[in-house]
Amino acid sequence: MRALFAALAVLVVAQQPPLMQDGGETPAVFRRFAGQVVKLQLVEASSGARSVTGTGFYVSPRGHLMTNYHVISELVHEPARYRAEMLREGAPPLPVRVIAIDVVRDLAVVATDSAAPSWFALDSGAAPAQGQRLYSLGHPGDLGIAIVEGTYNGRLPHTLYPRIHFTGSLNPGMSGGPTLTLAGRVVGVNVATAGNQQSFLVPVDGAAALLTRALAAELPVDSLLADAGRQLLAYQDMYLGRLFVDSIQTVALGPWRAPTQPADFFNCWGDADRNEERPYEYIHHSCATDEDVFLSADQSSGVAQIEHTLITTDELNRFQFHALYTREFTGLGRDWELDANGDDEVTGYRCHTGNVRTAGVTAKAVFCARRYKRLAGLYDVVFRTAVIGRTHQGLLSTLALSGVSWENAQSIVRRFSGALAWNE
Repeated sequence: MRALFAALAVLVVAQQPPLMQDGGETPAVFRRFAGQVVKLQLVEASSGARSVTGTGFYVSPRGHLMTNYHVISELVHEPARYRAEMLREGAPPLPVRVIAIDVVRDLAVVATDSAAPSWFALDSGAAPAQGQRLYSLGHPGDLGIAIVEGTYNGRLPHTLYPRIHFTGSLNPGMSGGPTLTLAGRVVGVNVATAGNQQSFLVPVDGAAALLTRALAAELPVDSLLADAGRQLLAYQDMYLGRLFVDSIQTVALGPWRAPTQPADFFNCWGDADRNEERPYEYIHHSCATDEDVFLSADQSSGVAQIEHTLITTDELNRFQFHALYTREFTGLGRDWELDANGDDEVTGYRCHTGNVRTAGVTAKAVFCARRYKRLAGLYDVVFRTAVIGRTHQGLLSTLALSGVSWENAQSIVRRFSGALAWNE
């Protein structure tokens, strides 16, 4: 019997597929494709010091590279101050130039003056199967090129723009690198990580579309920032047009109903804040988009937030409650730094206060806006209302929008305030 088991064991081992001598598939992917992935860096001209490092990968025989917009964003904002370089092992830095950007998807195409030794074809094709193993390449810090294994977990649902969930640990500096199948098909471009084996990719179809546009018409560097502004205007037109139209969802808060989750790409939360030592209580309800659009190290855009706070008391008299309610309403300035003077990117906020009345509800309101200095036609807006007429209960509602046109800001504010109603 022992001899029989030994013979079966030999047979089973003989039928197993032989392992690669180097240990498996990952080393084979690295050997085949690492040469198509380069390190990118921005250099501050006056000091000669590196400002940002990231990754790019060849996507055409003419030497075009795909990367993330956030890797080269400083050059787009201040082309006279920065230069971009490509680094390859054993070779001096080579100058490169940015020729096209997709600021919303966080992509950029960089051109070189030399042909590519080999390159990736950006073919969207069929999506990988859930759980399929993928391989991400990039340059984390100054550690040299690295490869990270992970799995494909599909596109994120309910997002403003597509992202792929990749269960692998992308590291800083790997931004802009490719994530591949075993056969070398690009699935997405490394863009972000949330830690704990949660990383995100830009789907390859967005990269393919940007490359097509870049090959058709190269933009000079001093035109890229204006192009970013045009892209943001088109982007906010697309998603703001879907907010607070048709059937508006509302949430009951005390005697009122307030607008909530205007689209499926908003996430909403609620909470009650009670303290026995405090003579009043809060009930909070908030919704927000999860994504923002990276513009520069000092500025992001494309965010929408809704907040409602119901304040109730059984112990304060009407004068005490009025003082509390007024303090909470004017706290908007503190919460959103409305008294800031502005900076290189935005002006200071300018505010207007008045009353609004809709569906029998009267509210005090403040509307604040600041203008983007470098991106024409875009604003950040904060709007708050405080329902009036109750002596021991009040509802504060806030809408905040970043990177919107003046026309859309006014339209969304009207729709938002118009959705306040009595809870009948």
